[in-house]
Amino acid sequence: MKKNFTLLFLFFAIISQAQIKGVVKDVNGKPLPFVNIFEENTYNATTSNELGKFELNIKTPGKHVVIFQYLGYKTAKQVVDVNENLQPLDIVLLEEEISLNEVVVNINDNPANEIIRNAIKNKKENSKKTGKYTADFYSRGIFRVKNLPKTILGQKLDFFDEVIDSTRSGILYLSETVSKVTFQKPDKLKEVILASKVSGNDSGFSFNSASSANFDFYENYLEFDANVVSPIADNAFNYYKYKFEGSFFTENRQQVNKIKIIPRRETEPVMSGYIYIVDDTYAVYAVDVSLTGKQMQNPALNTLNLKQSFSYNNNTKIWTKNTQTLDFDAGMFGVNMSGGFTYVFSNFEFPEQFEKKTFTAEVIRFEENANKKEDSFWQTIRPVPLTDEEVKDYAKKDALQEKKKSKVYLDSIDAKRNKFGIMDVLNGYSYSNSYKKWTINYNGPALNTSFNTVQGWNTSVGLSFFKRNEDKNTYYQFGTNVGYGFSDEAFRPTAYFSAKLSNKSKSYLTVFGGNSVNQFNPEEPISKLVNTVSTLFFKDNYMKLYEKNFATASFSREVFNGLNMTAAVEYAERKPLFNTTDYTLIKNDDLYTSNNPLLPLDETVAAIDRHNLVKLNIAGRIKFGQEYITRPDGKYNLGNDKYPTLLFGYEKGFASNNDNYNYDKVTARITQNLTLGNKGETGINIRAGKFFNAENISFVDYKHFNGNETHVSIGTSFINSFNLLPYYAASTNDSYLETHFEHNDKGYIMNKIPLLNKLQSKLMLGFKNLAVPDRKPYQEFSVGLSNLGFGKVRIFRVDYVRSYQGGFQGDGVMFGINF
Repeated sequence: MKKNFTLLFLFFAIISQAQIKGVVKDVNGKPLPFVNIFEENTYNATTSNELGKFELNIKTPGKHVVIFQYLGYKTAKQVVDVNENLQPLDIVLLEEEISLNEVVVNINDNPANEIIRNAIKNKKENSKKTGKYTADFYSRGIFRVKNLPKTILGQKLDFFDEVIDSTRSGILYLSETVSKVTFQKPDKLKEVILASKVSGNDSGFSFNSASSANFDFYENYLEFDANVVSPIADNAFNYYKYKFEGSFFTENRQQVNKIKIIPRRETEPVMSGYIYIVDDTYAVYAVDVSLTGKQMQNPALNTLNLKQSFSYNNNTKIWTKNTQTLDFDAGMFGVNMSGGFTYVFSNFEFPEQFEKKTFTAEVIRFEENANKKEDSFWQTIRPVPLTDEEVKDYAKKDALQEKKKSKVYLDSIDAKRNKFGIMDVLNGYSYSNSYKKWTINYNGPALNTSFNTVQGWNTSVGLSFFKRNEDKNTYYQFGTNVGYGFSDEAFRPTAYFSAKLSNKSKSYLTVFGGNSVNQFNPEEPISKLVNTVSTLFFKDNYMKLYEKNFATASFSREVFNGLNMTAAVEYAERKPLFNTTDYTLIKNDDLYTSNNPLLPLDETVAAIDRHNLVKLNIAGRIKFGQEYITRPDGKYNLGNDKYPTLLFGYEKGFASNNDNYNYDKVTARITQNLTLGNKGETGINIRAGKFFNAENISFVDYKHFNGNETHVSIGTSFINSFNLLPYYAASTNDSYLETHFEHNDKGYIMNKIPLLNKLQSKLMLGFKNLAVPDRKPYQEFSVGLSNLGFGKVRIFRVDYVRSYQGGFQGDGVMFGINF
């Protein structure tokens, strides 16, 4: 009986929803892609695919009026009788006749300017009409590659060999998302993803979401890698010129003006193309714009095209965005990619208010089994039909996926990748069992060899085991590492175990121990590579080291959303070290400084005495306003630049063999990255701390600051270190306040300066301050350029820095590499 009711329910569900299908072409029979198609005076909408094919779901039988709207073509109406004999439609659109006579031209003013002024004047009111809504959302993303090289910088590119053709071209990524969206301007979002599909991965989750499709031209800026100025922004006339190209009438006799958007300066974050403005209300009817990678400050990107189409509902008198496409082409290191996203919004509702708890920190939630939907589900809910290319990709990769899951296949792949070569002894080697999801890694000495004056040439080798659980997104690993110094003739082994216990609570456990050589500053401000070069070539041995035998354990987890806590305890025996070599590649009469940072000219006095200590650390991190995504395999936290991040900690040293070495310390830190419209970003990093009962503690436990004496910076720590401060000149066991400010103009100033704008660089302005007791405050002021380089490789940075401490101290040029 239950089965009969189920069949009856399915029968009524099928007959109560029909699909109007067909194809849209021009008069020459050319298919028209991404036509805006909707049922008149409703929010039931779809779009045609790349081949002009479309499907529109209709929930009730009878006659329905369907609108076909496409830029450059006359809008068409089609009355469709939805019944069991519904036949595919063949829609032909005629080219639009753009008339210049529809607008009175004032010889004293550009008519486009007046239209844009009115659009700016009325945008707040127009935006308010769609300020709160719920809608159904569909998106599809596709990435293609063409003539993929077999190697890049000597590394094989064989990951995609089975999914691309003989010309090394094909689809790399294809995915779809269906969701319910609740949105309130400017940025409150709640999205429930009902279905998610990734070609060739039945456990995958598509990264397409409504938040990534939220490009609102009524706002002043559109968020890309740089904030792009909207052509109807409050200050739009500072960035654009406009040309009136004519007007036309919609099917409901509303006049639409076609305005060409012309950037005043091509180097700025602006767009080119067209915006269509409805006369009288000055609402946006459609946009068709393009940007370059240079304008978006993304060197890998060549061009990006964004199109939006809006429809009008006579009942609500509201223009709503129905369809949007985002197409791109990019390339770097010989890899050429193209692709895009198709977005469809439908079934809008505009409530006057939402309930108080509608919007929470959970902005996206995947329903259970969202990635397990059958093909039959997708065939009934997909608003945009797949192309033949996409159908073949799903079929090919689904078949390949079944093959890839088999033990025979995975073993064959492992047999190929697990081959051992003689150079692997130096470079490292991995042995994998893909079926059981574990890997054994051997770290060779080639990338782990360096030089310092304590150990001389030193190297290390390591062996580790890693096993992952893909369903829960967890792992555990353990391993050992053995280092050897050729000058001090000492082996130093360590071993560790670490595990990610939960991807929902972000729980991690680590146990670590052994014998190691460490910098006095645990943040290691000077890298092994930079120290090796400065020591061997310039006899500047800035790295200062001590030895410890230790055992440590730590556990961290998210207590509740936004608050992470970590507890760690370490027992350590600390030992002093001395220089053991004066070897150099450049022979000169200069002497190396000692390994004592407090007495650099004394080789006989150690920086510390041998001692032991137990150290307890309790640390917390609060990300105010943290938002997150919930998936069946865990919780994924998102940043929120509107609010700062607060870090705090308590550190206690106890159980030392010398009571003078016991101490307490409290710390706090605030970080934030402020976006200032299109004027750039300001980074803030403020640290403070206070020691208690620490008058005679070991130098190891002092607060050490990230100085620099090499004039080279590698990495992204520009806002976490000083440029000219000697490494241990300000170390303290008392209180301290450290501030770093850096403004990145994102090209706002540099793009306006003739000739210099050709560099495509970013102006960097910095200020740093350090205050500790019994020492005059130390400041640095800097000005520099980043995003320097050649072609698309733009990883270099140059800064001029001046330092002050009770007066001018010195200046210098810093050279940075930011990967």
